Amino acid sequence: MPTAAEDVTALTQLLGRPPRAAFDVVVRRPTGEPVVIRNAPLLDDGTPMPTRYWLVDPRVREAIGRLEAAGGVKRAEADVDADALADAHRRYAAERDAAIPADHTGPRPFGGVGGTRQGVKCLHAHYAWYLAGGDDPVGAWVDERLADHR
Repeated sequence: MPTAAEDVTALTQLLGRPPRAAFDVVVRRPTGEPVVIRNAPLLDDGTPMPTRYWLVDPRVREAIGRLEAAGGVKRAEADVDADALADAHRRYAAERDAAIPADHTGPRPFGGVGGTRQGVKCLHAHYAWYLAGGDDPVGAWVDERLADHR
């Protein structure tokens, strides 16, 4: 298992910059490389961070990018039950918001998955949460189709 310092180094390489918030790696490749990170709800400077789960694996990101380019966002939004999606946004936001320090008085993150309140904004964010164990209907939809776009 990589150390926290090794995770920071790996994430810096994946992002092309140092991380701006506390995070932990919640999904790894069998070889130890990060696939999904869980971000703190606030950046180090207090800026709200709505994206709790972030897909950092470049191969998976590229595959999902191809799925999005082929109209995947609109297709997912049409195929997934709207009530199930709305519930997923509520649960995602509740989990993220529960991690905000009780004494925080500044701006807070908003929205659900990917910072949106309704619909589908980003397949990457939904899939990241799904891989991390989230009950995300869009993430499940992506998982079913991802093999076709690898």
